[in-house]
Formats: sequence, structure tokens, C-alpha cells
Amino acid sequence: MTRKLLALSVSAGMAASVPLLYQANPNLFHDLAAVGLTQITPAPEEERPIPVVNLAAVPSQKQLTGRRVELTMGSRGHFTGEFKINGRRVDAMIDTGATLVAFNEATARKAGIKLSADDFRYRIETANGVALAASADLESLEIGRIRVEGVKAVVLKDHALNDILIGMSFLNRLSKVEVENGAMLLEQ
Repeated sequence: MTRKLLALSVSAGMAASVPLLYQANPNLFHDLAAVGLTQITPAPEEERPIPVVNLAAVPSQKQLTGRRVELTMGSRGHFTGEFKINGRRVDAMIDTGATLVAFNEATARKAGIKLSADDFRYRIETANGVALAASADLESLEIGRIRVEGVKAVVLKDHALNDILIGMSFLNRLSKVEVENGAMLLEQ
């Protein structure tokens, strides 16, 4: 009887630890699951990454347990990562000096945001001077397991902005944004 109780306790403990192990290393579980699969289907067209012009290679992005992501500083001294705007993958740069999330018209179209010429009625101050912009409300903005809905953003003309900037309208909605030893921790 004691052996059965001990075996049951060990089995229950192992089963309870699976979710924690998955959070710590989800890629390991995906790799193990892929071994048993005979056919891997490509990602649907709407989930494929949106190319970004003039953005340096994305440095490492570490998924931590829970809703935490660690970004490593890139060679240009910026923190960049793979985000999802309205479910569409994009490479973007964290910009704590930007009030709002900002991107260009091409990115807006790919993320399903419809704008007309009349929408570009706001004059905003950018690092490159004054530009016309349109206001947008994002359904969602995600990085790793962090997901924020209803994020305010601005859309600039394609010639006015090349990079996608993740500003304070997203960062202020997180519980922690911390920089230490060349790494940025984002936590929800």
C-alpha cells in the first residue's frame, strides 16, 4: 500500500510540474511534439512576418516564465524584438521617448488598419522634425506571452518613418519595464 501511495505521489508531482517546465522552456516541448508529427504545415499567410525596412537584426529575445520577456541590447544600443500588431508579426524597436506606438502606412495596411488621406490631420513632433500623422487604436500588441489590447498608436507616411517604434502607450500598460546590464525586462 505504501509503495502505491508513494508511486501515486511521485506521478502527481511530475504531472503538476509539467506546466512550470513548459513555461520555462516552451521550445523544448514544441520540439518534442514535432518529433511525433509526420507533417508540418506552414504558417498561414496572415501569420507570416511583415518585413521592416532599415531595422538592424533583431538581437536575442528570451521568453521567461509567466508574462515576462527579456530583450538584449543590439549593436546600435537599442532594444528590439518580434512583436505582433493585430496578430501580424513585426520587428520593432522599444522607444521610451515616444509617447505612442508609431509605424508607417505600409505596416498599418498589413496589420489591417484602413486609413484615408483625410486621416493624416495631426501634426506631430518627431526626431526628424514635424510630420503629419493619423491616429489608430490597435486591437492588440503582443510580445511573447505579453498581450495588451486597445493600444493607442500613430501612423506616419511611409517616407516619414521606416522603423516600428514601441512607445509608452504600450510600455505604461506593463507592470514592469526594467533595464539592467544590457538587458530590458518587460513584465505584465
